[in-house]
Amino acid sequence: MRNLEATLGVQLFDRSAHQTRLTWAGQVFLGECRRVLATVEQAVSAAKAAAQVYQGYLRIAICDSLAQPHIATLLARSREEEPELEIRVFELPFAQQLKGLHNDLLDIGFALSDAVSEGLVAEPVWTDPLSVIVPVRHPLLAHAEVPLDEALKFPLVLCHPDAGSGCHHQIQAVLQGASKPLKLVDQVTSLGVMLTLVGAGYGLGFAIASQVQTLNRPDITVRPLAGTPPMLSTYLLRRSADPSEPMKRFLQRAREEFLPKGDEPAS
Repeated sequence: MRNLEATLGVQLFDRSAHQTRLTWAGQVFLGECRRVLATVEQAVSAAKAAAQVYQGYLRIAICDSLAQPHIATLLARSREEEPELEIRVFELPFAQQLKGLHNDLLDIGFALSDAVSEGLVAEPVWTDPLSVIVPVRHPLLAHAEVPLDEALKFPLVLCHPDAGSGCHHQIQAVLQGASKPLKLVDQVTSLGVMLTLVGAGYGLGFAIASQVQTLNRPDITVRPLAGTPPMLSTYLLRRSADPSEPMKRFLQRAREEFLPKGDEPAS
């Protein structure tokens, strides 16, 4: 105690009587210490509550080849309804999304694959019709809606099995029932490369129309497939643990915005 008194430069204890008592300065010091300890306890409690209940930002990753207008709609609604929530958006391939989610570097991912590993969940949030991407001045442009069998008569530029968006498996499921062998000229890992090869006349491609149309490329044309078009599902990826409150609200907006009524999964 004498070391503390020496440090503070004040006398905290009266040792002149048979019992050691606090001086007036000591009583003031004791009251301030109790106030500081109470403040620290409140700060610790608040920090624990923030860690358990509220997270002030969301880290969201999207893959190449996704329908960006849907994501833009969802982000705009989040900004309108919860402007204090900071949302950070990254573009990452599917495999890197899975690693980021596992390592708690991401909160949410959007991809065209639900092939997630243990500890993660993937729920479908919207679907988009698959369209055929055709070079300008191509004979298939005589069709307002292109029959799939007609498209498969031409060389194709398709998603690589390791494509960053995970689109390969969904498109392969559409094409595997073809009556003729596919004329595959290349497999690419990004939408940009596919559109470049299609525009150069190497072959036809398949993609989500709303994504391609936002790029306004003059060397390609998007045509819907005839009949009932195949639908590609976009999945929201997250950890299987209980989501934070901001994530719960974001998930609810996604379900309200895109899922048919009655199809909302449990949180």
